[in-house]
Amino acid sequence: MINTVRGRLTLWYMAVLAMALTAFGVAFYFLLSRALYSRVDNGLRSLIEVSIRSLTHDTEEGQSSLSAAQSTSAELATPEQSLLIFDGSGRLLAENHPEDNFQTHLPDLSSIPIREDGVYIQTITEAGIDDARHRVAARKVKIPPTNIPYILLVSQSLEGIENDLELLRGPLLFAGLAALLLAGLGGWLLARKSLAPVVAMARSARRIGAKDLGEQLPVANPRDELGQLATTFNDLLARLHSAFERQRQFMADASHELRTPVSVIRSAAGVTLRKPHRNEGEYREAIQMMNEQAQRLSRIVKDMFTLARADAGRYPLDKRTLYLNDLLEEVERAGSLLAAEKNVKLEITNAPESGFHGDEDLLRQMILNLVDNAIKHTPPGGIVRLSLTEEPSDYLIAVSDTGPGVPPEAQAHIFERFYRVDQARSISEDGNGAGAGLGLAIASWIAQSHDGSLELMRSDRNGTTFVAKLPHLT
Repeated sequence: MINTVRGRLTLWYMAVLAMALTAFGVAFYFLLSRALYSRVDNGLRSLIEVSIRSLTHDTEEGQSSLSAAQSTSAELATPEQSLLIFDGSGRLLAENHPEDNFQTHLPDLSSIPIREDGVYIQTITEAGIDDARHRVAARKVKIPPTNIPYILLVSQSLEGIENDLELLRGPLLFAGLAALLLAGLGGWLLARKSLAPVVAMARSARRIGAKDLGEQLPVANPRDELGQLATTFNDLLARLHSAFERQRQFMADASHELRTPVSVIRSAAGVTLRKPHRNEGEYREAIQMMNEQAQRLSRIVKDMFTLARADAGRYPLDKRTLYLNDLLEEVERAGSLLAAEKNVKLEITNAPESGFHGDEDLLRQMILNLVDNAIKHTPPGGIVRLSLTEEPSDYLIAVSDTGPGVPPEAQAHIFERFYRVDQARSISEDGNGAGAGLGLAIASWIAQSHDGSLELMRSDRNGTTFVAKLPHLT
């Protein structure tokens, strides 16, 4: 069993070439032998025609049938062909044999269906004389003016042709084998050279590990198939490298985000337990702080779990028919309490009845995340607006605020996980988390899971607008 691609390519190449050479050799041998045998047959036909003309000429001059036959036989004697002339009853009148023993091996005249309108040709074998074969042609004619019947039988030995063909078989076989071996060697060398880039890529791939994904495979010729394979593999390595880097960054950011509430809980517990006796108010204050941080920790873990399942494609979507305007009204009622705490007004400016097919809980979470983000970044006295617009093929859910806007250098990163515009602010003044930077990432994934998108439509000193685009119910 050949285990290398190079060996299998060479073997297949030699097999195909062997079949082609065999077909060519057989066809060439067949056509040549057919041409040689056809030349013999044409010669026999020509001899019969010439004999008929000679018999006709001698008969017109008044010669007897025996005399005309003998005269014709003598005149047309050749060293390669035999001529025998019989009368109508099959009695031999004249003969001419280049080979003395041929007469004893003539075919039975009664077994040959001789026709007056054509020549009958067959091959006979002389048993016992090295199986010598002859080509025999016969014809029955009537010679004018007396219409005397004759049977003309001519023959020629096939020994010369068969010797020539036998001599040809050897060179054909030798030339075919030599061409096959040379082609096999050339095919092996060509396959080796053609597959050399694959061998180089394999060596390079063995050296690449999780820490070396930034390396690239060598690309000898980017325009051929192997070059395209190497380019595709390099693209895959680049994507893997990017994924590993994102994973490392995700783990680092997750560790940082989880460490903060855990540290606050430990500090509050340590300070509380350090003093033997405290009043009820101090205990309640400490427990309240730990509860807030535990809630923040729970939100972070829940968001991380949601994104992890989304990345793995294992988050089940419970799609059903719903109305987007009802979702906006629910979010407006839920967000009004949070907005009131910051003295921010939350209102719906437009929400026509809009049927949709999707996961109600996820869509509610998407809108809540956008509203929560808008309220956090809107100063007291500001306004957060919700609107729903129907286009020919999409619904547009817009969330606008009157905050300071997202800095231009941060706008390209706001949908990244654990990204916050104010990296220095991890905990707000009241001790609550300012956000782990997962809300917009989750909102973007929810829009994409419904074949839509989430974009930062506008952000400047007058405020920020996020727009979620969702396709119509189909």
